[in-house]
Amino acid sequence: MDIIDVMKDISKDQAISDLHLTAKNKPVIRYNGQLKDYKSYPKQLELKEIEKIAKELMNQDQWKHFEEYGEVDFSYGIPGYCRFRVNAFKQRGSISMALRIIPQNIPTIEELGLPDILKKLAMQRKGLVLCTGPTGSGKSTTLASMIDVINNNKNAHVITLEDPIEYLHSHKNSIVHQREVGSDTKSFANGLRAALRQDPDIILVGEMRDLETISIALEASETGHLVLATLHTNDAPSTVERIIDVFPAHQQQQVRIQLSSAISGIISQQLLPRKDGKSRVAALEILIATSAVRNIIREGKTHQLVSAMQTGSKYGMILMNNYLIDLYQKGLIEYEEAIRRAEDPKYVKRKISEFN
Repeated sequence: MDIIDVMKDISKDQAISDLHLTAKNKPVIRYNGQLKDYKSYPKQLELKEIEKIAKELMNQDQWKHFEEYGEVDFSYGIPGYCRFRVNAFKQRGSISMALRIIPQNIPTIEELGLPDILKKLAMQRKGLVLCTGPTGSGKSTTLASMIDVINNNKNAHVITLEDPIEYLHSHKNSIVHQREVGSDTKSFANGLRAALRQDPDIILVGEMRDLETISIALEASETGHLVLATLHTNDAPSTVERIIDVFPAHQQQQVRIQLSSAISGIISQQLLPRKDGKSRVAALEILIATSAVRNIIREGKTHQLVSAMQTGSKYGMILMNNYLIDLYQKGLIEYEEAIRRAEDPKYVKRKISEFN
């Protein structure tokens, strides 16, 4: 069995999300969020063996970049199985790799068990929709499913900027052009600036990393485009503050006004192991930009966003605590997991005890 065989094998198990390859160690998988040895591989990986694997997965340009900088991101596809998002890096004089599994088929909103409000956000004509959460929380999958909603139901020109390209979209009712940062464009900011001259209706930004990218994304969403993007923040209030804080102090009030006008919704998420142990399920917190929410952002009172979400269920809003309670009541997650992931464990305990 070689590593390609390992990659094919783990792609069949929905509970496995990642594969780690390290010299002097057996391959390690992330199974339902927990790291475990891949028992089917007979031996440890040797230094020369892992270097051979890295060269096999990379093209010449990627290998050159890796040798120069000590790390590289790229995607690798196995026809008929799936794709992998790969990060190769040097450590202690050897090569290690982290491979994230990307299913071949784009899961639907229904298959992911996500609320229908995400379809409404995807079908808007313009605005800024942010999907936030830590690395590995399923943001790329959520956004891919939203792009698929657009692709199936709308006649539009979609441009995605990704690092690297993960899910592959075919042209359906929409035209979908996917650009990879590093090979197709120099940076997210460059690609986003160019996208505005490419007659787009929808732009997906893989990550809003810096002031320039955030500034152009705000401008694009204000000028009649729907912009979908990700941020590494944990909830709606911190997402709003993160965007504002990127800008110099003298610009921040103007940016608050811009953001309050442009924002359509914020989806914050985390992945939890299912009770049946077969896969994971997303827990979401959703903010929808009602007039009250826009006023809160404009006036800099972001601490009031939690109250707005508590009273905004009729608009599709929900707090993470309540989503976790709902997942527990549906029998999808364990009690201990709901408490561990809650922002207010006492509240979740009390509500669950009332349910029981």
